[in-house]
Amino acid sequence: MEEVREYRALFAVDIVGSSGRGDVALEQIRQVLSAALHASFTRSGVDWDACLRHDLGDGMRVVAPAGTPETSLIHPLVHELTARLRAHNLLAGTPTRIRLRMALHAGSVQVGRGGTVSGRPLEVLARLLDAEPVRAALAQAPEATTALLVSEHFHETAVCEGRPGIEPAAFRRVDVREKEFAGSAWLHVPAYGGTPQAAGSVPDRTSSDPDRTSSDPDRTPSGPDRTPSDADRMAPDPDRTTPDPDRTTPAPDAPAGNTKVISKASGHGVIYALGNGTMNIGGESGESGKRGKK
Repeated sequence: MEEVREYRALFAVDIVGSSGRGDVALEQIRQVLSAALHASFTRSGVDWDACLRHDLGDGMRVVAPAGTPETSLIHPLVHELTARLRAHNLLAGTPTRIRLRMALHAGSVQVGRGGTVSGRPLEVLARLLDAEPVRAALAQAPEATTALLVSEHFHETAVCEGRPGIEPAAFRRVDVREKEFAGSAWLHVPAYGGTPQAAGSVPDRTSSDPDRTSSDPDRTPSGPDRTPSDADRMAPDPDRTTPDPDRTTPAPDAPAGNTKVISKASGHGVIYALGNGTMNIGGESGESGKRGKK
């Protein structure tokens, strides 16, 4: 096979935090990733055996066969892969959980004998995979399993069309500056339920931010403008007379929604008056109460 110049769609993934897990754990997650990629490409209608694959150690670069629709590498592939890895993580221990950075690009590459591939598009793909925006997206959203960065070119050809399963609003534009590459790209963080995340934004992590504001409902505000909490209102006040508990206890046969005033009568019964003008008198002996109009 002689070297030929072909337009190919390019896909790359990298496992987040793979270093320091040990050889056994790394080998396990490599096997899981390879199986998930195989199944996801097949589910997307892309012949896995016809793909040109390059092992990146803690990731993989995949060059799709010539003529592969670029949209298929986003949907269902990206969401299929995310769902499979999320299912794996639910049962995996910490050392074998997998989170991925993903990158997509397309361009004219040189395909040589033995399946070697070279060309500028591969360099762009590598810069996208290592770019700060995609790293930051996963750092700010620890619940997310994957984050995807697509090139401006790929976005124009595959995302903007708005094909079923691909939501253009789920991608947001970011600036990328990695080594010799500088340009714009589009970031997408698949929602934690498996569907595209609205507006492609990174979830708000203020709930775990030590600098979050006092408007956080889980944080007790402090300062002179602090609103008393229920605990404050219930705290005993030495200057207040403790109310008779019988004055706040609803009578079991009182109609719902009526205002009640309850007090003891000579130790032989209980009197309560309802807001509708009815007075009930009940004795402790269990006799029927006397009822009369005010």
